[in-house]
Amino acid sequence: MARPLSEEKRDAILASAATLVATLGTGAATAKIARDAGLSEGTLFNYFASKDELLNQLYLEIKADLGKALLTAYPSQASLRERCRHVWNNFIDWGAKYQMKRKAMRQLSVSERITEQSRQQGNAGFGDINTMIEESLADGGPKGCSMAFAGGIFEALAETTLEFIARDPRQREQYKEAGFAFFWNGISK
Repeated sequence: MARPLSEEKRDAILASAATLVATLGTGAATAKIARDAGLSEGTLFNYFASKDELLNQLYLEIKADLGKALLTAYPSQASLRERCRHVWNNFIDWGAKYQMKRKAMRQLSVSERITEQSRQQGNAGFGDINTMIEESLADGGPKGCSMAFAGGIFEALAETTLEFIARDPRQREQYKEAGFAFFWNGISK
């Protein structure tokens, strides 16, 4: 009879993978991921059948964590600006707190190793945010602007804001405010 798998070991593998994918990309060796998690490579494969499965699970874990952060106390009945501001603030706070997860997500999001099924599953929890973006675009956003483009602009502004916060944490609130102003002014009338 096989021993039950340890949630702690699984979490250690995912944490190690997030750090190494953030710094080395999706080419990070499974042997290094296992070693950094304090395990053998064989043990890693007891938890994840392949490197692709590990990367897809890491993608889903990070997406779930981000979704939870963005939608915690989401003011669904508030004005469009207030909802956008809530998502912006929570994204910036999450990204500043979990820099390695954010960088890993950036790598994973463009990787061909992430399956379409994982992408759909990872995006499934962001319905309220998608609705908010659709409303923003319908409410006077730039003509011909797609959801994907608006999301890309949001991410680019957020990444820039987070880079400046990392350089000068004392200016965090000012950068967060300025980044949101650029985003809001770009999608509103």
